[in-house]
Amino acid sequence: MHDLEFEHLHMTPEQEQEMAETIWNQDNVELTTVGVDVGSSTSHLMFSKVHLQRLSEGLSSRFVVVNREVLWRSPILLTPYQTGNTIDSDELQRFFSNAYREARLEPDDIDTGAVILTGEALKRENARAIADLFAEESGKFVCASAGHHLEALMAANGSGAVAVSRQDHKTILNIDVGGGTVKLGLCHGGRLLATSAFAVGGRLIAFDEDDRMNRIEGPARQIADDIGISLELGEKLSNDDRKAIIKRMVEVIVAYANREPDDSLCQALSLTEHLPRDPAIDAITFSGGVSEFIYERETEDHGDLGKSLAHELRHALGHKRIPHPVYDPGQGIRATVVGASQFTVQVSGNTIFISNPEQLPIRNVPVAHLDIDLTVDFTAQDVSDHIAAAHTRLDMTEGEQHLAIAFRWGGDPLHARLHALASGICQGLSNTVADESLPLIIVMDGDAGKTIGNILVRELCVKGEVISIDNVQLREFDFIDVGEMIPESRVVPLIIKSLLFTQPGQA
Repeated sequence: MHDLEFEHLHMTPEQEQEMAETIWNQDNVELTTVGVDVGSSTSHLMFSKVHLQRLSEGLSSRFVVVNREVLWRSPILLTPYQTGNTIDSDELQRFFSNAYREARLEPDDIDTGAVILTGEALKRENARAIADLFAEESGKFVCASAGHHLEALMAANGSGAVAVSRQDHKTILNIDVGGGTVKLGLCHGGRLLATSAFAVGGRLIAFDEDDRMNRIEGPARQIADDIGISLELGEKLSNDDRKAIIKRMVEVIVAYANREPDDSLCQALSLTEHLPRDPAIDAITFSGGVSEFIYERETEDHGDLGKSLAHELRHALGHKRIPHPVYDPGQGIRATVVGASQFTVQVSGNTIFISNPEQLPIRNVPVAHLDIDLTVDFTAQDVSDHIAAAHTRLDMTEGEQHLAIAFRWGGDPLHARLHALASGICQGLSNTVADESLPLIIVMDGDAGKTIGNILVRELCVKGEVISIDNVQLREFDFIDVGEMIPESRVVPLIIKSLLFTQPGQA
């Protein structure tokens, strides 16, 4: 007890608890999230609890993930097919429903999430059917369609290779060996330097219960033809022919890992440009389904070439045909997203530029972050080139869909520099600018949003909608929603959704 010379009130314990919870809630967000991965060979999902905390005290609107807890992992499902390459969406629906039931969760319990489609799941008929499974919750989920470059990017991040390269200050080559392709990611200092992909995988040939071939992919026929072997559906594959095919596959993987894919078969199986010869590689990591056998976390044969391919790869590694140490970064077949964190910031309409507020809201826009230093001298062509590189990295075709360009702005705010930046954006997004139905969306962490918007519309005569937002920092794997402007305060809500990856050593 204490004495004061003025009247005052004491809060009850219940009021104190309520106030403490209110203060905590202002700076902390907890979300239940799900990550769904649907690929050519396997599918799985993961439920997690994510804790985000305001980056600093005061009025900062930036949040960071301070803790994540995996609530439940699904078993690995061999992606079900109906006929040919059409995925059985009904079977997938049953798998997802069972997952929610096993995890003791309901769809309403999920705050946000991510759906990643790769390989056969990207084909038009499959993507539409799979998207329908999540249509009722489309506002919660971000959906990333990952082509070869983006899949390699996600595998390198999800496996933990990028994090290992940051922690150990080394150059790491992540080799993601999946069912139909191998994706390479060259990482250094926490950054992905380059990606590449080629058509070798553990499920290019699949077998029925009688050990007869019931699935033969095109690249498997190319490999077999290269060594004079004939493949026929419904026939058995002899042990000698199986060993010869596996041996040739590993020769291709070794050539790519050593950055010497020079023979005719390597060239024929190439899906992207090759990795650069520099910098020197310090260590390699593996991810993807076949990596489970390489790291001996899996022993069961799944009616394909995966187990045999891993055995031959281990043999090649043991004989130093790939002359680098092998690290286990902690994630193999589950080198995928945990889900999507999500938080909202308020951006002032007085400093940003929105040419047509009536076109808002815009939802689930992927972000391409430009890896360009704008604090030094640059040209419009430099900006355009970095935009093109970002599209390649994310497997996107410029002008085909919504995209937000993000960058760090710095240096002198001279008109010539800002005009060069705006001109480079117009050059790099020429199809978007020409298609007036697509908005031109720019997000920067500097203080030039309104100026850039004015230059784009008034000086460069961009006719379509222009949204230029400043003082917000984004990164790749982010998606944004731009909400409707609040008339009274001229504030625009910006919802930022960030894809999260499992961390090295995380269970």
